[in-house]
Amino acid sequence: MVELADAQDRPSGIPLRAGLVITQSASIRPGTYRLTTTTRDSALIVVRGSGITLDFSGVTIIGAPGDALPDQRAGVAILVDGGENVTIRNATIRGYKIAIRARGTRNLRLFDNDLSFNWKPRLYSIVEHESLADWLSFHNNENDEWLRFGGAIYLRDVRGGEIRGNTARQGMNALMMANTDSLLVWNNDFSFNSGLGIGMYRSDHNRIMHNRVDYNVRGYSEGFYRRGQDSAGILIYQQSDSNIVAYNSATHGGDGLFLWAGQHTMDTGEGGANDNLFYLNNFSWAPTNGIETTFSRNIFLGNTVIGSDYGVWGGYSYNTLIASNRFERNRIGIAIEHGQENHIVNNRLANDSTSISLWANRIEPSDWGYPKHRDTRSRDHVIADNFLQPRRVALRIRDTRGVRALRNTIWVGGDSALVLSGDTSGFVMVAPNTARDTVGGERYDFRKYMVPPLPNAINAFTEYVDWPRSTIIVDEWGPYDWKEPKLWPPSGDSSLSTPLRLRVLGPRSTVPWRLVSAAGASVSKTEGRTGDTIVVSPDSGRVEDWTVTLAQGADTFSYARFDPKLAWSVRVYAWTDSATHPVDSAAAFAQLLRGRRGAPALSLQANRLDYMWYRPPPQVRGWPQERAGVVAEATVELPAGTYAIRTISDDGIRVWVDDRLVIEDWSVHESRIHEAPLAAGGRSHRIRVEYFQRDGWTELRAEILKR
Repeated sequence: MVELADAQDRPSGIPLRAGLVITQSASIRPGTYRLTTTTRDSALIVVRGSGITLDFSGVTIIGAPGDALPDQRAGVAILVDGGENVTIRNATIRGYKIAIRARGTRNLRLFDNDLSFNWKPRLYSIVEHESLADWLSFHNNENDEWLRFGGAIYLRDVRGGEIRGNTARQGMNALMMANTDSLLVWNNDFSFNSGLGIGMYRSDHNRIMHNRVDYNVRGYSEGFYRRGQDSAGILIYQQSDSNIVAYNSATHGGDGLFLWAGQHTMDTGEGGANDNLFYLNNFSWAPTNGIETTFSRNIFLGNTVIGSDYGVWGGYSYNTLIASNRFERNRIGIAIEHGQENHIVNNRLANDSTSISLWANRIEPSDWGYPKHRDTRSRDHVIADNFLQPRRVALRIRDTRGVRALRNTIWVGGDSALVLSGDTSGFVMVAPNTARDTVGGERYDFRKYMVPPLPNAINAFTEYVDWPRSTIIVDEWGPYDWKEPKLWPPSGDSSLSTPLRLRVLGPRSTVPWRLVSAAGASVSKTEGRTGDTIVVSPDSGRVEDWTVTLAQGADTFSYARFDPKLAWSVRVYAWTDSATHPVDSAAAFAQLLRGRRGAPALSLQANRLDYMWYRPPPQVRGWPQERAGVVAEATVELPAGTYAIRTISDDGIRVWVDDRLVIEDWSVHESRIHEAPLAAGGRSHRIRVEYFQRDGWTELRAEILKR
C-alpha cells in the first residue's frame, strides 16, 4: 500500500510504491509512505545500477504499523542490488527487519539516514535473573545467518564507500558488515540497541571512527546479574583483519569490544582476527568485558576502560600490544589466559581489584581444535613501565613462564604487589629507576600507530562516558534510552515484591509528574518529580492485576503487573540413562514422575515455577545437578479475559491444561520459548507441567500471561 498526503502540493520527485525498481538518480517525492510486507527477505524498493544518487529528504518509509510489537517488523525497505557509486541520503525508515540492505556493491555511500525503531526481539530475562533464551550467537555467517537478527543496515560483499551521519537506535543491530572491505564508517549514532552497534564478519581494511555506539546491551540487571549475553558496542568476528577502530564511544555495551578469531581458527589453529588497531576509544561500563580479544594479535593504544568486570579479557591472545591505556575500577584490569609474547606497556591501572592476571589452565577444552594445532603455553610476556595501583593484587601470575616485569610503579593498598604460583620459571622483576635495558618502553615507537582525527568529526564522547553502569536499564525490549520518563524498580529491588516500589526515571526535567490512573491498586503519591519513588499496593484478591499510569508533560507512561498467584506442587526425581531415560524409556520415565518407581528426591511448594541455574542453589537441596525429572501441578482461576501459558525450557517440556496437551517439546535442547492459548477466563484450569533436564544448564519457567 502507498499512502501520500497532499501529494499535489509537494515538490516534484518520484513517488514510492512497493515493487519499485530504481535504475537512475532521482529525488523522492516527500511524504510518508506506508509500505508493508510480511516476509523476511522481501525488498519493497530495489536500487539496481551504477552512478545512482537518491535523495530522500522529507521522506519517511514505515513498515509495521505503530501499534505493532517490535518483533513483528518484517521485510527489507531498500535493497541495493550490486552496482557501483550508489548514494542514499536523508531517508527515515521505520518498522522493518532490515532498513537498508546492500549486496555486491562497489563504493556505497549512506549519508544522514535515520534508521531507528526497526526490528528487535522480545527479551525473556527478568529483573531477578536472566534467561538463557536471550543469549546471542554470532559464530556463523557464511550463508547470511545474521539476517535472522535484522539490522538497520546490512552489508554483504560491499567494497569501498562511506557510512556517515546515520542514526540507528532502538533496534537489535545497527550496522552489520559481512565480507565487506575498505569502508569509512564515521560520525554515526548507533546507540541503545539490544544487540550490536557495529558487527563485522570477514571484513577487512575498514575504518570505524568517531561513532557513538553506547548502550548496546542486554542481559544486565543492577544488583542481580551482569552477563551481557554477547551483546556489544563493536563486534569483530571471523578473520576480520587490518581494521582501524578509533575515537569511538562504545560504553555500556554487553562488551565494549568483542573480538574473536572465528570458527576456522578454533578448528584449525590458522589465522585469526589480526592486525586491527584500536586507538583512543572508550569501552567503559561494560557488564562483562570492556575489551574481549581472543585467539588473535592486535594493537590497543590509548583506550579507556572504567567500571567493567574485565578491562581486557585476552584469552589465547599473542603478539598483542596493550599500551598507554587507562583502566580503572574494573574487577580485573588485564586478564590473559594461555597468552604468548604479549606486551603490556605504559598503561595506567588504578583501583582495579587485580591489575594484571596471567595464567594457564592444566586442562583445556577437549572439543577445541586450536590447542591441538598450536602451542598454547602461557609464556614470554613483557609488562613494562606501567602504573599499577590495585585494591588487592598488582600482578597475579600462575603457570606462566618467561614473564619480564620491568620498571613498573606499583602502589599496593591491598594484599600484595606480586602473587606467583605454579610454574613461573624465567620470571624477572626489575624495579623502577633501574638502568634501562633493551626490553621495555624505549623499544616501542607508538607514533607509528597514531591515527589523526578526521576533519569535521563529531565528538563521540557524550555525557554517557561518565554515567555509571547502574544506568543500564533493560526491559523486555532492550535498553532504556533515558529520553522519556519510565517507571522501573529501584536498583536491587525485586519486581516481584508486594507492595512494589517504582522509581520515576527520565531526563532531567522541572516538569512534575501526576497520577493519571491506578487500576487495581493504590499508589503512595499522586504527584512528584523525576527521581521520586512511589509504592504500589495491589487491591486484595486471588489475582493481582494492576496498571499504574503517570503523565509528565506530554508523556504518558505506565507499569503493569499480572500475577494469578499460582500455588505449584513440585516433585523432582532423579533418572538414569539405563532405566528411566525420558526419551529412550518413555514409559518408565512416565511411571517415575507418577511416583511408581520410588519417592521423589525433592518435594516443594512454590508460588512461581521459575528455575534457572548451573548448580542447584541451597534452597532446593536434593535437586539433581544432572538427569532431573520434574512434575509440577497447579490450579488457577482466572477472571474473564484472554490468556496464554508460556514456557521456557532447557531441556524437554510438556504442558497439559485441563488434561489436554498444549505444549510439547520432548527433546534435549537449549532454552526455547513455547506459548499456547488458554481457554477464555471466568473459570478454573488444571495445569500440569512435565520437564526433564539432561545436563549443563537448567531452565524451567511456566507463567500465565494476560493478552
